[in-house]
Amino acid sequence: MAARASLESRIVDAAMERARSVGWENVRLHDVADALDRSLPDVRRYFRDLDAVADAWFARADAAMLAIRDRREFGALTPRERLSAVMWRWLESQSAYRDVVQDMLAAKLYPGHPHHNVALALVLSRTVQWIREGAHLDGTGRRRRVEEIGLSALLVATVVLWLRDTSEGQARTRRFLERALSGADRSMAALFPDATRQNGRTPEKSRETRENPRGRAAAVRSGSSRPVGRPA
Repeated sequence: MAARASLESRIVDAAMERARSVGWENVRLHDVADALDRSLPDVRRYFRDLDAVADAWFARADAAMLAIRDRREFGALTPRERLSAVMWRWLESQSAYRDVVQDMLAAKLYPGHPHHNVALALVLSRTVQWIREGAHLDGTGRRRRVEEIGLSALLVATVVLWLRDTSEGQARTRRFLERALSGADRSMAALFPDATRQNGRTPEKSRETRENPRGRAAAVRSGSSRPVGRPA
């Protein structure tokens, strides 16, 4: 099992490094196999095609964002702060490969590859569900549906901005995410006032963080900046 995990990880690493040199569209799995001194059947044993390697990369980002919930400070955060920390970690863990990620997403959106289009929808849906789990969003029924729709739209908008954000440390994207989450927090409080009061989670609870955007959530985020391409 350990050998399998190691080879799978090395295949993803090799593909990402190759993509940095030649672009994702020009990555060939036979080149990846050669770089690892392995056979093509070895690569095929773990990945059906290059798109599956992309899926594995995004799964790594999911794992990276979920890891921050184990930090001591995480439990003290408000729901909005937890969402901010989790979503930002998902982006931050991929920051060293932003150009490659952009190419990956473009390949998944290519009109001639409907199976890739479906796979992208599944990746998005899966990531949104893990964001909810990581941020401890436990809403059910209508509240859950609203959360899923809102998070899906927010994730897409944030990723689009992040991919072309040239500000230092992608600060523009971070500000956008904080503003969007603050607005969503107020909207959810208006839509579901009873649930909000029962949980003691009013927008006013987050005043400290609104006045200091880096606040507690930033402290949690800063606990690790290891890219997903470099697993611990």
